[in-house]
Amino acid sequence: MKKAWKWIISTAIVLVSTSLIVILNVYGDIKSTANEIYTPMEDKSSEIRMQPVNITTEMEPFSALVLGVDEREGDVGRSDTMIVLTVNPTLQTTKMLSIPRDTYTEMVGKDFKDKINHAYSFGGMEMSMKTVEKLLGIPIDYVVKVNMVSFVDIIDILGGVKVKNTLNFNFQGEHFPIGELVLNGEQSLKYVRMRYDDPTGDFGRQNRQKQVIQGVLDESLSIKKVWNYKSIFKTLEKNVEMNVPFEDLLSIQKNYGDSLKKIEQVYMNKGTNTKLDGIYYYLPDESELQQLQEDLKKHMEI
Repeated sequence: MKKAWKWIISTAIVLVSTSLIVILNVYGDIKSTANEIYTPMEDKSSEIRMQPVNITTEMEPFSALVLGVDEREGDVGRSDTMIVLTVNPTLQTTKMLSIPRDTYTEMVGKDFKDKINHAYSFGGMEMSMKTVEKLLGIPIDYVVKVNMVSFVDIIDILGGVKVKNTLNFNFQGEHFPIGELVLNGEQSLKYVRMRYDDPTGDFGRQNRQKQVIQGVLDESLSIKKVWNYKSIFKTLEKNVEMNVPFEDLLSIQKNYGDSLKKIEQVYMNKGTNTKLDGIYYYLPDESELQQLQEDLKKHMEI
């Protein structure tokens, strides 16, 4: 997902999961939108994957980094949401990791450590990719940056999303009772933003993110949403950037669709909260991080 699905997911997930029939029927419009939001990276090198991932003929597992950015006039912005997806077409599964935004780690390209969400303000999408790659020890094949404006707009275009809320809470004037809820765009944003009143803190917020993401996925797969595709494309063109070529989007839709239907959330939640020089950071647990790296590598068949 601001944190919610300001996010990629508004974008990539909608494009990647829209039905193949829709793609064939509105091919020209989709291609135009894909070309508009396509942003190639200047430095394509990776210390982990020597050759670019091949998803068109080899159907290799791939990874994607989703950056939810709140960009305002005169401000570069920070990636308040950083979500990594690894997709395996053989297992037909997707693993989803929400990286705590205050994670203390090396800024690749700089000679210091800082909060991981600052990588975007230092070096944009490219530094964010390389910093996450260094932290997790896996190649990051694709990156999608989504401005939070599109989160609200796309959910409203889809007619809302369904979630199963497990915590009764109020946030920013909205009440969220326990049970199945149908949320509009603004409600969804509030639903995923709340964390301080959640007993599980940021990790409860991550669970709510997953629910909304899954809801966007489910709604975008509905054939009745086809009639709104032009509104969705216009929103994407204004608020999304990704280094995913159009041909790769078609391949993902055709060959990886089943994998995106089964999302398993994995966590980085055993670290410690601490202050360094008066600034709050999240220090990952080394053993948990190592296990996470091994699990993601295995899922990507590395």
